[in-house]
Amino acid sequence: MIEANYRNLRVVDLFLELAGMDSPSLSEGKIAAWLKQYFLNRYGVVVEEDGTAGIIGGESGNLLVRIPGNIDCSKKLFAVHIDTVDPCHDKRIIVTGDTIKTDGKTILGADDVAGLASILAALEEVKTSALPHGDLELLFTVAEEKHLLGSSHIQKDWLKSEVAYVLDTSGAPGIAVNQAPGHIDFYFELTGHAAHAGIAPETGVSAIQAAAESVSRMRLGRPAPGVTANIGTIRGGTATNIVAENCEITAECRAQKQEDLVNQAEHMEDCVRQVCKMRGVKLEVKRHQSYYPFITPENGKAAVLFREACEKSGLDCEFQTGGGGSDLNHLVRLGIEGIVVATGMENVHSCQEQQSIKHLLQLENLVVSLMSA
Repeated sequence: MIEANYRNLRVVDLFLELAGMDSPSLSEGKIAAWLKQYFLNRYGVVVEEDGTAGIIGGESGNLLVRIPGNIDCSKKLFAVHIDTVDPCHDKRIIVTGDTIKTDGKTILGADDVAGLASILAALEEVKTSALPHGDLELLFTVAEEKHLLGSSHIQKDWLKSEVAYVLDTSGAPGIAVNQAPGHIDFYFELTGHAAHAGIAPETGVSAIQAAAESVSRMRLGRPAPGVTANIGTIRGGTATNIVAENCEITAECRAQKQEDLVNQAEHMEDCVRQVCKMRGVKLEVKRHQSYYPFITPENGKAAVLFREACEKSGLDCEFQTGGGGSDLNHLVRLGIEGIVVATGMENVHSCQEQQSIKHLLQLENLVVSLMSA
């Protein structure tokens, strides 16, 4: 049930409609089709789609909308991702008071529907009120929840903006992330030698034991300022009476500086290599840097315009250091300066996810100020 005082609010109506669509990573086809039709019907604009779908095996590529400006000023990019984590199917969305949530059986999808609805509502306000604005680009990425997979395939010459605002972090509107870590993930495959655990254990080489010893040597958690590391999964063995021949480890590390990221990754990989060599275990390693760290100065154009928009919207401006990645990690490597804007989403990636309507309204007003700044 929707409280009467929130009926017919543009951003709330958009949020509820978009959150009701199932859009797990690589299955964003429905919401992508909705966006194409929305912009064609409302603005007569054809949405551009890149070739990412064919590369990653998804239903849709990244989408881009270009809105010509009516004044000469900085070209601005507003970006959100249109995929969500699971479980996202068959949502039952409930609105009570100021809060939008589900019945607790699925995620809500405020990550990143809050940003999406706010961009659409803000653009409508800018257009219907004939507010002055420069050229705008609206970017809707896919497979962001798979370590920013979709945006990693964006080509540099596709985007023309000077500054970017990625609406995709928790916290009240007015908060922005101007520094975030890079990320490396690992897949270790260890192969030992099977043997009967009761009759001849000494003839076997346990891959699980090697994995355990490797992990015990690693510096994990928060081993240094600005650095985190974690073991995700360990899988191996077949039965208690067999010395385990195979074991797999997945792991990750993150760091605010590229040098620290590489050093932590080298340390983790060396731990596994040294133990495997000592114990005679065959090792295969797959190591992939999903994204790179970035720092946007608080006196840079993106941050200055954001601070001015916050003042105009009556919001307190605060810059923070983030612990996760966003599509901005890729956009800055394309030469676009930007920040990640808080949307008010809470408890993301869980079935307790929720969104404050107050924050949605504040975010819409903030995006209007950014678009027309």
